Amino acid sequence: MRNRLCLLALALLLVLTGASTGSAQETGIIQAVATVVTSMSVSGSHDLDFGSVTPGVPKSVQKETAGSAGEWLIAGSASAEVTVDFDLPPALSHSVSGQLMPLSFTSTDASYSDGSGSQSAPTGTLNPNGPSTIDIGPGGSLLIWIGGTVAPTVSQTGGDYSADITLTVTYTGN
Repeated sequence: MRNRLCLLALALLLVLTGASTGSAQETGIIQAVATVVTSMSVSGSHDLDFGSVTPGVPKSVQKETAGSAGEWLIAGSASAEVTVDFDLPPALSHSVSGQLMPLSFTSTDASYSDGSGSQSAPTGTLNPNGPSTIDIGPGGSLLIWIGGTVAPTVSQTGGDYSADITLTVTYTGN
């Protein structure tokens, strides 16, 4: 009976003193963080202007030709990677009759500057016929220029012709 009382007293003593089972625990904390990039704006700042064309005589505008080449200004998050994608029309349409004048673009008809180049000496060349991935400049801006060629037929109706060229610029997340 004495052994039983000793065991019972020892058990009670262990419960009251909170004897541990020998395990240890440590914790570490990190934060979940994210930076939301600034919104982007894309604005057409100059039309691709072929001026006067002669029936039966193709006319080209080079991307380096200030005042005639098409131009967009992109403002966004500095040094962010973007995809640029052109929606190119196959022809210009007469403003009244709807007659078409073929319009074409070569793989080197577009260029850009991220702030380290100019229209006459761009940062790089873009293929307007497919999407391209480039970086917005460290100053948060990007300029894109485009040229092309119209090919009026010998019987092309006189008057004004036009078509929309759309540039879509999308952050890649990189």
